[in-house]
Amino acid sequence: MKVAVLGGTGSFGRGLVARLLAAGVDDVVVGSRDEGRARDVAAELGGGRVTGAANRDAVRDVDLAVLAVKADGALDTVREIADALGETPLLSVASAIEVRKGVGAVPDPEAQSLAERIQEIVRAPVAAGLHSVAASNLGEEPADEDAFVCGDDPGAKTLALELAGRVVGGRALDAGPLASARALEGLTAVIVNLNRRYKAHAGISVTGIL
Repeated sequence: MKVAVLGGTGSFGRGLVARLLAAGVDDVVVGSRDEGRARDVAAELGGGRVTGAANRDAVRDVDLAVLAVKADGALDTVREIADALGETPLLSVASAIEVRKGVGAVPDPEAQSLAERIQEIVRAPVAAGLHSVAASNLGEEPADEDAFVCGDDPGAKTLALELAGRVVGGRALDAGPLASARALEGLTAVIVNLNRRYKAHAGISVTGIL
């Protein structure tokens, strides 16, 4: 599988690239608005196993693109890459949450999830997932937790589940249609609040599924 990680120079993107390399994915493209920075991070993380490119170029000729940019830049990034992306499946991992002083992290008040809004912009099938996996839990060792993926397109969901299965030590679980992203994105706020309250690196494991 050839994977492009857009926002691969950020904390989540860098951790995801490192995890994919450790899991045996040997064809990864680090995408960024800054091509030079993308190339620097690619050289730092994987040498010849990773390349770096501007976001529009990173999504060309890959099997799956992962949108790992911060939520406030996600829609602009998607508009920028939409033509180059074409019909290549896109996995959205961003969550539009807000951290309020004295309150904590709260979910996005929008009726639609960020992933659903992204689907309205691109022709590509969009899946959503990995929202409960913290950047701090990504690296050479798989995260000791399960991962959730949702989507309407079976092919995009299959690729996203395959990638998620390489990220976590637990299971990659099919969480249903893309509409489920409204709940999955909200999980990010829950994880942030748990980590802040208990000074932890929380993840989620589901019981009762064999």
